[in-house]
Amino acid sequence: MTKPISLALAHRRAVAFIVLIGSVSLFADMTYEGARAITGPFLGSLGASALVVGFVAGFGELMGYVLRIVSGRLADRTGRYWGGVFLGYTVNLFSVPLLALAPGVAVAAALMIAERTGRAIRSPLRDAMLSHAASRTGQGWGFGLHEALDQTGATVGPLLVAFILWRHDGYRTGFALLLIPACVAMALVLAAARAYPRPRDLAPLSRPVLETGFPWSFWLYCLAGGLVGAGYADFALVAYHFGEARIVAPVWIPVFYAIAMLAAGAAALGLGRLLDRFGIVVVLGASLVAALATPLVFLGGFGAALAGVVLWGIGMGAQDSVLKAALGSFVAPERRATGYGTYDMLRGVAWFLGSLLLGFLYDRSIVAVVAASLALQILAAPVLLLVMRWQARASTGD
Repeated sequence: MTKPISLALAHRRAVAFIVLIGSVSLFADMTYEGARAITGPFLGSLGASALVVGFVAGFGELMGYVLRIVSGRLADRTGRYWGGVFLGYTVNLFSVPLLALAPGVAVAAALMIAERTGRAIRSPLRDAMLSHAASRTGQGWGFGLHEALDQTGATVGPLLVAFILWRHDGYRTGFALLLIPACVAMALVLAAARAYPRPRDLAPLSRPVLETGFPWSFWLYCLAGGLVGAGYADFALVAYHFGEARIVAPVWIPVFYAIAMLAAGAAALGLGRLLDRFGIVVVLGASLVAALATPLVFLGGFGAALAGVVLWGIGMGAQDSVLKAALGSFVAPERRATGYGTYDMLRGVAWFLGSLLLGFLYDRSIVAVVAASLALQILAAPVLLLVMRWQARASTGD
């Protein structure tokens, strides 16, 4: 009778850890997603062009992903996660309220890039810890639950900023107010580190890994994720378009972002369950549906824009939950932080190049923005089909 009890206890500890880390993400996302909802219009108010907005968003994502392979490898080699997590969250979160003091485009851009850099340091470590815990609950469900909590904060943060704008207090007041959830998130990080000093122990025991590389299916999966990321318009550019085209009033832009985050959280829970049941085909379906967001937000009016941000949110939920959850099936537990860091680095490079391309095209032709975005995202479909075929052959031993 002791074995079932110990397994049940391990499951409960894993769920508690996912909820605790999800709570960290809730307040962290309240901070930086609240800011992200207005960074595009804020840069525009400082005199930035669409190309500059696209560059800042894309380069921030580049830094926010490229450095992940470094922190991921270091964590796998040492087996220590919490130092990098604490450092990353500190830079990630406290760059946001400092935007309230930014005197111009250069300083604001530097702080936005610093925020993404802090996220780069801690994200693969957090994802690896989650994957260890989710091995007890189902990867799709574990990442989906975390993403749902994450997106709860990503919904509340923009709504809080929208309320500030509604009161006519301005962008800077909104940034300053986000110091409060940043401090709560840091307190929860310290509590999680104390309660779970060795997160890898949450996973079942596994055989040591002798190989040093990743399988071809992993690299194909990275290619698919990169194509999706390259074609996905950053919300900074979407918000910039809403403001320039006068489709959405400034006070409503963070509300639209909150709706997108709400859709992302709901999608993460549902898609996570479906992933555990049906596999990578769920990733393929979600990616194709989310691609429809681009023509809606850039070519339609108010109603189409609203529908588009819902689909945009579903796509973000898929990228941050099921895309990452499925990655665990290609990477051994002992190299999981490195795997997540590698995937994030490649996806970040693609996101940067895509954001730069879309920002460049926006100043010339909105139709070209839509065409390029759709083409890149649709190209991911045959790659995912190839990954599915590869996995099917591996499972049958062919």
